[in-house]
Order: sequence, then structure tokens, then C-alpha cells
Amino acid sequence: MGFSILARMNATEPISDRSALALARQVLAIEAKAVEALIERLDGEFIRALQLILHCPGRVVVSGMGKSGHVARKIASTMASTGTPAFFVHPGEASHGDLGMITDQDVLIALSNSGESPELLTIIPIVKRKGAKYIAMTGNPRSAMAREADVHLDASVAQEACPLGLAPTASTTAALALGDALAIALLDARGFGAEDFARSHPGGALGRRLLVHVGDLMHAGAALPKVAESAPLTEALLEMSRKGLGMTAVVDEDDRLLGLFTDGDLRRALDKTLDIRAARVADVMTRNPRTIGPDRLAAEAVQMMEQFKINGLLVTDAGGRLVGALNMHDLLRAGVV
Repeated sequence: MGFSILARMNATEPISDRSALALARQVLAIEAKAVEALIERLDGEFIRALQLILHCPGRVVVSGMGKSGHVARKIASTMASTGTPAFFVHPGEASHGDLGMITDQDVLIALSNSGESPELLTIIPIVKRKGAKYIAMTGNPRSAMAREADVHLDASVAQEACPLGLAPTASTTAALALGDALAIALLDARGFGAEDFARSHPGGALGRRLLVHVGDLMHAGAALPKVAESAPLTEALLEMSRKGLGMTAVVDEDDRLLGLFTDGDLRRALDKTLDIRAARVADVMTRNPRTIGPDRLAAEAVQMMEQFKINGLLVTDAGGRLVGALNMHDLLRAGVV
């Protein structure tokens, strides 16, 4: 089916929407089967590659030419962001000086579907002569690159998704998936966690969620709403209005937290026809409110607010003293939510 569609396209005959979708589905099915076939082929060679990298005192150098080069860049990037120091070297540039980036402490991973890439075959003997270890990822276990490797990872595919059988499609998808499998196996073996990942991505949303702490966002000092237990309710209302957080803490003379007064507490007080001018804040405050420590992650504050359906939190130290306050708007502005 795919070949007949391609022939019509080459003849400049318009392709129907149905035919285009059929061809697209065929491409995805071929590539999915190529990746699925890798599962059964994973064996001791994969474990050897894993151990070789885990015990490498240097870095992982990933290289490939053409489309394999693009895949190699992505594999190097994935490894670097998941706890395995890695970088990409272009095999053509390596022959003109960049080979000096590779030391005897490193591991080279070279990608080529044919396993006969001349640019890689030029540098592999030199890399091995330096004493670096070499892992080949090819689609041909009998290729020159595979024969020279300390470890060979078989990324062969039954067919390309391209109807001409020429454009690297299924082969590059398989190599990319195999590289991801290796990177994630390394991540797991190193005990690399979410916080480690966030340190490699401080500018992204994950970094904001995992690296920002409550103390970085909370209102403190003069911006912190608080009144004494003996304060009249009108004073608490003025404090809430001045500080703009929709709440105020109620503290003793040593700033130990006694309670919390919010907009919700005010509505409940009004329902009881309370005399606002005569009441004290202690008469209507919420005792033992939810609190969080300043060293806790901002993401934990979000979780607490969502779990208990509240819009703000008071921040206390280990001794129960009030040190800050924050609300959902602060978390939204910081990009944590």
C-alpha cells in the first residue's frame, strides 16, 4: 500500500486524506514493531554496556554521522541530564582535532546503522589506542564497527518505514529508543532521583517545583500579617487589609502561633450576628491551623493547600514561632503550580 501511494505522489497525483492517514499509520506501525523487537534482543551485551559506563572514571562520548549523529546528540543529552556525564563529538570534526576531547578514561558510544561509517572507522582505532572503551550501536552485528567493539548493541530493524527503504526512519527510532533504555538503566543504577534531575534543569518548570522552598516565597518581616491574641477583631481586619493575604496570624508575645483568622472566619462570625466592634480576634480565630516549615519545598505547600482546600499557609519554625506566610497567588507567580 505504501509503495503505491508513494508512486502516485511522485507522479504529482493528489493524495487523498484517507491515503495519507493510511500511510502515516503504516509508518508508525513499522517503527513501533522495530522498537518492540529490541525488547527480545536485550541480553548480556546490554548489561556489559551498562557496567562499562557505570565503572567509567571519565565521561561518555557519543558519536555518529548524519541522522545517526542527530540521534547520538540526543542520547548524550539524555545521559547528561540523568546523572551520566556525556557529550557529543562529531566524527568528522574528531579527525581534525576534536579527538583530543576523548581521554583514556572515557567510553565511546558510536552509532551507525550500517556499521561501516568511514568517518567513525577512521577514529575508532585511535580511540582504542588511547585506552578508551568502545561501545558500538549498529544495525549490523557483522559490520567492521561491531567487530572492533568492546560491546555491541544490536539496533537492527526488519525494514525502514520509508517505502523506498532509503531514508533512515525505523532504524533511527530504534537506536534512539535503545539509547533511552541505556540512559534510564544508568539513572536507576546510580539512584538518580527527581531532585537530582531538577538540579540539571533549574530553569524549567520541574526545577521550580523541586528546588524552590517555602522560605524563598513567603512573606516575612513587615509584610507578615499578625496580631496579638488580645487584639480586637477590627484590628485583625485592618491587618488583613494592609497585608493583602486574606488572613492574619494570631500570636503571643514571643511570636508563637496561637491561631489564624481568615476571610472564611469573618463570614462565619457574621453568620452568628457577632458584634464586630466588641469582639476579640481570639473569639473567632481558627486554633491549631495548618502550618509548614520554611525549609519545606514549595511543591509541598501546593499539595497541602489542595489536600485541605485552603488558600494560604502560615510558616513556623521548629519552636512553633511564626516566621512567614504565603498563599496560592505566591505559588502561582513563582510558577510552582
